[in-house]
Amino acid sequence: MNLKKINPNLQQALSENGLTEANEIQSATFSTIKSGADAVIIAPEGSGKTSTIAINVIQKLEKSQGESTRALIFAQDKEKVLELVELFKTYGNYTDLRVIGTHDKGDIDYDKNIISLGLDVLIGTPTKINALFSSAGFNMNTVKLFVVDDAEILFKNRMDSVIHRLAASIAKTQYLFAANNITERVESMADKIMLEPVFFEIDDEESDEEIEEETED
Repeated sequence: MNLKKINPNLQQALSENGLTEANEIQSATFSTIKSGADAVIIAPEGSGKTSTIAINVIQKLEKSQGESTRALIFAQDKEKVLELVELFKTYGNYTDLRVIGTHDKGDIDYDKNIISLGLDVLIGTPTKINALFSSAGFNMNTVKLFVVDDAEILFKNRMDSVIHRLAASIAKTQYLFAANNITERVESMADKIMLEPVFFEIDDEESDEEIEEETED
């Protein structure tokens, strides 16, 4: 993939899965996220936001390290959690990153045991992640990336207070939001917890034009 200074192991995994050219979101956000800046990515559904999250987290973490969670990724439901876990397995094929997914239908005691053995990336629903950290007392200050996928949906569903509370317990981290649309809640949360966030807004005008051309043909 044509991204500056991309990790060779990550690049190999992406190439093997047909991702040889970066799309608009990946090209626009890669350098900013790699620099450590907070970012909000706004783009239509199906434009590659979730894969962009996986690519950037793998790029930043690179390999297994320490015992405590280094990346927290919030997803709206079990299906999205499993989708993200699968992306990390695929794109992180040549890394030893330890990744698990947790959701409201899972066994909390099992998840606690897995996390206590050592973990790099925890992907889960806000309520489940909150329950895990609240009841087990895991160290939050090792979290280097705090990511909210489908942010407008989670915040609309009143998960903003849970996410804000968890964010407040971390001394320093990098924040990433991804959403289909920019909303007042997304902007408000970015203002509350981020430090000078960079906003990326990718519209779907190009897609609309392509559809119109196909219709004309």
